[in-house]
Amino acid sequence: MSRSAWGAVQLLASACLGLFLLLPVVALFATLSWADFLGGLRNPLLAPALRLSLFTTTSSLAIVVGLGSLLAWRVARNPDRLSRWLEAVSQIPAVIPPAVAGVGLLLAFGRRGLLGPFLERHGIALAFTTAAVILAEAFVSAPFFVQAAIAAFRRVDQNLLVVARTLGASPFRTFLRVGLPLAAPGLTAGAAMSWARAVGEFGATILFAGNLTGRTQTMPLAVYTAMESDLRAAQALSIILVVTAFALLFVLRRVAPGAPLPAAEPRGA
Repeated sequence: MSRSAWGAVQLLASACLGLFLLLPVVALFATLSWADFLGGLRNPLLAPALRLSLFTTTSSLAIVVGLGSLLAWRVARNPDRLSRWLEAVSQIPAVIPPAVAGVGLLLAFGRRGLLGPFLERHGIALAFTTAAVILAEAFVSAPFFVQAAIAAFRRVDQNLLVVARTLGASPFRTFLRVGLPLAAPGLTAGAAMSWARAVGEFGATILFAGNLTGRTQTMPLAVYTAMESDLRAAQALSIILVVTAFALLFVLRRVAPGAPLPAAEPRGA
C-alpha cells in the first residue's frame, strides 16, 4: 500500500469513528427544541437528583482522594510485593461490571451481608441509603484516581525527596510539602476523571442504593426514570450531564494539560 493510500485509509477510519462517537451527542441537542429543554428542566426529578449528585460525588471524591493519595504514595515509593498487590487490588473495580459491583456491595454491607450483622448491632444501615450511593460511587471511581496518582508520584524526582529528608523533614512532611505539590497536575487529572466516573455511575448505585427520589436517585437514575414517562425531561437531564462532561474536559486541559489520563475504563452495567 502506498503512502498516500495508507493516509487515506487512516483518514477514513478516523472520520468514521469520530462521526460514530459524535453523532449520539449531536442527536441529544438536535432533536430537542429550546422550549422543550426548558420544559424538561421543570421536571420535578431534576432538582433533587442534581442536589444529591453534587453531594454524593463530592463526598465520594473526598474519600477516594484522601485514602487513594496515601495508597498511591505507598505503591509508588515502595516497589515491593505488597505494593504490587495493592496496585492490583485498586484496579479491581475497573475490570468488573458496575452491576456486579452493586451486588458485591450489597452482599458486603447489606443487612444479610458479611458486615450486615455487625453494622446492625451498632445501628448502622447502609443499603438503600444516601451513604450507599457514596460508597458505590467511591468504589467504581477509585481506580481512576489511584492509577493517575501512582503514575504522578512515580514521576516525582527521588533526589528532591532525599534532600527534604536530609534537611530534617519527616516522611509525612515530605509527602505533604514535596510529593503532593510536584504531583499536583497528575492528581488533579485523576481527581477530575474520578469525579466524572462518579457522576455517571448507574449500575452499582441502583442495585446497592436503589432509586429513591431525593434519597438515592442521582442524575443518571433520574434520566432512567424520566425515560419511562417524559423523553423531553430525559433529554434535558442528559444534556446537563453532557455539558458537565465537556466543561470538565475543558477545565482539565487548562489546569493539567500535560497530565496523563487514567487508562482504566468502566465496564458496561
